[in-house]
Amino acid sequence: MNYKLVKTVDEIAKYLCGHNLIGLDVETSPKKQYRTDKKASLDSNKSQIVGISLSVKNGTGIYIPLCHKNFKNADFDKVFLYITENILLDKNKTVVIHNAAFESAFFYALGIVMRCKVYDTMAAAQLTLKTNTEFRSLSDSGLKKLVPELLKENLPTFESVTEGRFFDELDPYNFETVRYACADSDYALRLYHLFNKWFDENLPRHRFIVEEIESPTAVYVGLMKHNGLLVDIDLIKEKQCQAMNMLRELKEDIAILTGNVNIGSNATTQEFKNFLYGRLGLPVLKTTEKNKEAADDEAFILLSSYCKENKPEYVPLFEIIKEYRKWGKIKSAYIDSYIKHLNPATNRIHPDLFPLGTETGRFASRNPNLQNCPRKDNDPIGVRNFFIAPKGKVLMSLDFSQIELRVGAFYCRDETMMKTYTNGGDIHAKTTSVIYKIPFQQAVDKNAPHYKERRTIAKACNFGVFFGLFAKGLLRSLKFKAGLNKTLEECDQIIKNLKEGYPELENWQRKVKIKAKFNGYTETYLGRRRYLPHILSSNWNKKSFAERQALNTPIQGTAADILKLSIVRILGGLPDRLWLKPLLQIHDELMFELPKERLHEAVEFIKNCMEAQPFKEFDIPLVAEAAIGTRFGSLKEMEG
Repeated sequence: MNYKLVKTVDEIAKYLCGHNLIGLDVETSPKKQYRTDKKASLDSNKSQIVGISLSVKNGTGIYIPLCHKNFKNADFDKVFLYITENILLDKNKTVVIHNAAFESAFFYALGIVMRCKVYDTMAAAQLTLKTNTEFRSLSDSGLKKLVPELLKENLPTFESVTEGRFFDELDPYNFETVRYACADSDYALRLYHLFNKWFDENLPRHRFIVEEIESPTAVYVGLMKHNGLLVDIDLIKEKQCQAMNMLRELKEDIAILTGNVNIGSNATTQEFKNFLYGRLGLPVLKTTEKNKEAADDEAFILLSSYCKENKPEYVPLFEIIKEYRKWGKIKSAYIDSYIKHLNPATNRIHPDLFPLGTETGRFASRNPNLQNCPRKDNDPIGVRNFFIAPKGKVLMSLDFSQIELRVGAFYCRDETMMKTYTNGGDIHAKTTSVIYKIPFQQAVDKNAPHYKERRTIAKACNFGVFFGLFAKGLLRSLKFKAGLNKTLEECDQIIKNLKEGYPELENWQRKVKIKAKFNGYTETYLGRRRYLPHILSSNWNKKSFAERQALNTPIQGTAADILKLSIVRILGGLPDRLWLKPLLQIHDELMFELPKERLHEAVEFIKNCMEAQPFKEFDIPLVAEAAIGTRFGSLKEMEG
């Protein structure tokens, strides 16, 4: 290996020698006040860059020491300025990074949003096949796993090199230190060539997705990770006390009704199930996959409905159980989890966001999971109000309006759907008129008989029928999510009316399923592929599920691609707008923090990025709705 230590700008320039394709990696260590935190090196708010490695040719690399303790380092300001101007902000450079979100966060902490073209080999790995029908997962995509598997070489581990020390405590003049640092940039560059060769031979459209969508999205994720969301600590602790008191009181009430049966934290203990199905003699109305008595929300709704008709004396118990489970979820999923992940360095929560966290290409979130943060209309304690703007700033959210339905209209080419969106109409009202065969004006009239119920049913249809919703599924959705009791015959008629009103919908579904069965996979419009190994299964349940995936992926996945394309456009404008801080992606929504005096400028910029035509064939107008405020849970929609 031709790896070496360099300390001057001249040495860096000589090594780069006009190369426009550069592998890059940074080494980090905690700041003084966070040295006892074992994970601080991974946190751009607690750590700093110790050194940078660069590679322009297989088997070569340079390491630039910047902040090693007790050793002579390069001049940080001079070196970083050179790298910033000649690599990070150079649009003619392609920088290859394994896990670009990490490097992006650390550069952003120094005030830099990269303008160069970034290629994230971790994203590329997740878009290559592990088996004939299975793409690599995130856990399969670490550098230390990929290099032995694909390049048949072993990399030294961080633990073996550091031996319990932080990286800034290592001797940068020791070859093992240099070798470890340079290997990451060198092998990232080698993977770049390997993955692109694989894409060109097997899945060319995935190369486009890596280069033009997922890699810049990874950079954007780094910015969100660094910024995080400011938390109202007093409010969240107040709600924690409220939840604890509610749970204690509810548990006491349940104990009176059950005779002190142990219900656990979520009313799911075997002792409680024995009480319900044994002592009370209630029927088992839902089972688990292992054919055991279920104890989830649906099971309790079914039991409650049964008791209303057959054993009304038990209804109060289920009302209390419902409240107990609700408050248990509030406390564990939202309050306790948020407090656990509060960063003391910032008083913010910095969730992990994974742009390839789902098979459709939608984001996933952990530590904590903010993708499940409830919307205002389903938020009993105001969870979103935990997140606030700093003094003098505001929060701004822009949310795609019905993006999946718009994508569905684009795909199926139904004239009625397309006209509704092209003319700026209300698709839920249109669906209401279609289902119930009533005039459109009656469907939009809030004072009309059954307005609320019919609109609820129309929404359930709109968000389900594209994906192959059956009458039974609609019945369950209405019962368990909306509290509406419809017969199977009624649901069947609703779906029949819907398909008659949107005739091209069923044609599109049929064609998609035929194509999926022939190919063994389904794709988004831009070519993001999802294999369906059970699409020809003799097992009806497996086959039916695969068919729904075949319908779901083009719509949900294309919507995800459109969101990411808007993120790419936003990223391109952020180097000139460092005052605009990306905070979070949640569902079809992007959230920002900014000075309130820059609000209108920001709204115009983000709306233009989100509402731009995502690709030339897309002929349905996109609408991004803006909302502002100082608390996430009380944002006010902006007019126009």
